[in-house]
Amino acid sequence: MMNYTQAQTENLKEQTFAYIQVKEEGHLLIIRLNRPQAKNAMSPTMMREYGYAMSYAHYAPHIWAVVFEAEGDVWCAGADLKAMRGQEEANNSTIPMPTTPIVIGNLFEHIHKPVIAKVHAPVYAGGFLLIGGCTHVIALESTIFALPEVKRGIYPFQVMESLLKIMPPRQVIDLCIRGASLTATEAHRLGLVTQIAKDEKELYTLTEKLIQEIFANSPSAIRLGLKAFDEMRNIADKDRHAYLAQMLQQTIMTADAQEGLKAFAEKRQPVWTGL
Repeated sequence: MMNYTQAQTENLKEQTFAYIQVKEEGHLLIIRLNRPQAKNAMSPTMMREYGYAMSYAHYAPHIWAVVFEAEGDVWCAGADLKAMRGQEEANNSTIPMPTTPIVIGNLFEHIHKPVIAKVHAPVYAGGFLLIGGCTHVIALESTIFALPEVKRGIYPFQVMESLLKIMPPRQVIDLCIRGASLTATEAHRLGLVTQIAKDEKELYTLTEKLIQEIFANSPSAIRLGLKAFDEMRNIADKDRHAYLAQMLQQTIMTADAQEGLKAFAEKRQPVWTGL
């Protein structure tokens, strides 16, 4: 379930975002963290803006993938603890209150579309919730990923849960209790990062290549596949194959599946519609 209804997100282009920039490029939605003066720390307003943009991406049939990127020398410093305690600065955001509370760790599970994190700078603390929820993370070789919470008397509870879906439990616990840092190479070895770029130019090139590889495939099949991945968390093991067989039948009935089979028989590239 998304935090905003489809009707609420239909006027996205008329909204004012205080802390993120939202841009469409064809079938791609780009969400750029734009609070560099605060190291892109997440305030309640910024989280509402995430939730709104991601809800839009979920509902919009012409959006096939999302890219998260950031402005400044820190990709994300985690939660803005001062703002979370009710001391948030005034801003001009017009994003309404959500229909349900925004939980960043759950936000990415329900979008059912590929989400790419393009990481050029350090990620700290709660920023892991953003990259942990993405389907792909492309990071500069010089980037570090750090969980310093225990050094401040706090524990990264939600980050721990997100990382347990990606990394071995002992590695997650070790990272959390030591407040340790990972290099991009270490993060890649543990599965947190999917690709490493040696410089900014390669970061751009790898991201663009991945986007094109995704767009070469059926957006309907990807959407339904990610929906199944999400819903299987709540389905008993003994019922999963029956559920997945139903999902396969649903996928076969899509216009994209019919186009894919026809294109294969005609020895041509398919023309996807996402329907």
